[in-house]
Amino acid sequence: MSKVITAREAAMLIRDGATIGASTQGLSGWAEEVAIAVEDRFLESGHPKDVTLVHACTCGDYKKRGTTHLGHEGLVKRLICGHTLSSPNMVNLIEQNKIECYLIPQGVICQLWRAIAGKKVGVITSVGLGTYVDPRLEGGKITSITKEDLVSLIDINGQEQLYYKPFPVDVALIRGTVADENGNLTMDNESVILEALPLAMAAKNSGGIVIAQAQSLSMNHSLHPKRVRVPGTLVDHVVIARPENHMQTQQTLMDPALAGHIKVPLDKIPTPPFHVKKIIARRASMELKAGDVINLGVGIPAQIAGTIAEERLFDSVTITTELGVFGGIPADGLDFGGAYNAEAMIDHSSMFDYYEGGGLDATFVGLAQADRCGNVNVSKFGNRVAGPGGFINITQNSKKVVFCGMFTTGSEGVVSNGALCITKEGQGRKFVREIDQVTFSGEYAMKKGTPVLFITERCVFKLENGQLLLIEIAPGIDLQRDILNMMEFKPRISGKLKVMDPGIFQPVWGGLEASIHGTGDGREDYYKMADAVTVGIL
Repeated sequence: MSKVITAREAAMLIRDGATIGASTQGLSGWAEEVAIAVEDRFLESGHPKDVTLVHACTCGDYKKRGTTHLGHEGLVKRLICGHTLSSPNMVNLIEQNKIECYLIPQGVICQLWRAIAGKKVGVITSVGLGTYVDPRLEGGKITSITKEDLVSLIDINGQEQLYYKPFPVDVALIRGTVADENGNLTMDNESVILEALPLAMAAKNSGGIVIAQAQSLSMNHSLHPKRVRVPGTLVDHVVIARPENHMQTQQTLMDPALAGHIKVPLDKIPTPPFHVKKIIARRASMELKAGDVINLGVGIPAQIAGTIAEERLFDSVTITTELGVFGGIPADGLDFGGAYNAEAMIDHSSMFDYYEGGGLDATFVGLAQADRCGNVNVSKFGNRVAGPGGFINITQNSKKVVFCGMFTTGSEGVVSNGALCITKEGQGRKFVREIDQVTFSGEYAMKKGTPVLFITERCVFKLENGQLLLIEIAPGIDLQRDILNMMEFKPRISGKLKVMDPGIFQPVWGGLEASIHGTGDGREDYYKMADAVTVGIL
């Protein structure tokens, strides 16, 4: 008997008060066809109501898709997720204090699915210590109506750990490419695999149901067993989606390269234009060493991939994404999560096992707010809510952390004759006395002995002895006017303040290979530069 039903029939199966788990990244993995039907049913009848929605990664396109369909007052009572900024309706409910909201590290939620599936005690981890997720700060609670403690501080053999409570899953919304009539599900055309399997297991072992959206339907017993990512035994119902409701990413319907079906020529992979942001990416890439396994965040950090591509150094480092991709060049912007010319893809939760065990040599992540002690905020700004995504899991466990961003928000600059000139000063300061929320704890990093750098177009700081230390300045930049006057605190300034490598301020660089392989003309060379410039600016 076929398990195929309509999206409307699937929506009717979700009862009031249900806990719904979804596997998603942007629109990858998201059951959009089912979500539209759930929204339509609620707007017509007021049901289902008061549901708890749980998802690890962001879900939406910043417009009308994704969890925005569920972002209606009365439909969702509680949201537990890693990131929600791409869902405007959900953000509005949070900002208006109309739903309970917990922003939990992305990797923890992935791992909770496995804990729930195996009826384990929950997730016990150091991830989140010293951040807003720590119950000594906020406990991950975002709105004032959020009362229940989902995170506890515990002691195991004299070591502080955080305990994340499990919960039963009533409905799992998952997605794949091809489903057969028995519900066996492949991921052939998906850009990432995500956590459909452990989530389905969590729902089934909780006594719940699993609804799988697919792109195409196959007859029974026609799929190769090694292609099946979720066994039909775990799937109760299958919904075949219209093409427009099965987006591969937030903006792409289907790209065979993102699915791993083809390898694209290197010159087809976009590289960043010569711009001040490219200077940041180049300087950050100088922190790489041959053989490094790295992670790149969204925005400016993602441009490091383009820098590596431009310098033809794919084989020198392995770029990964927290979604489970190894190798190749991560896609940027609204295609983030997938990758071109990837070597391998594994599931979401397994990648976080690797990350949290110390698999990353370095991570390069965004910079929104930082204070003098090296605490960083990327998750909440005043009343504006975003969430950490995998930021906490990654930054607390990487062997090196490099924050990358423009020095002020909204600033503009040009490079002329190898010197940087700020043509428009930003209106938002990033280096502030007090950040709005602690997403990265400088104190925790110092205790672990993790090297931490802050790289901007104007200068470079490192975290040393619990404070930011200015160690490099861009050519053409005035220390007082362009840096100190634009900060809400005065950093410590190195007595050996250096000029940032002049080569990265040229339209054509060509210096990354020497830097990565340590053959000269890289970091060591410019660190040995004379201090003549320092004398003139201090």
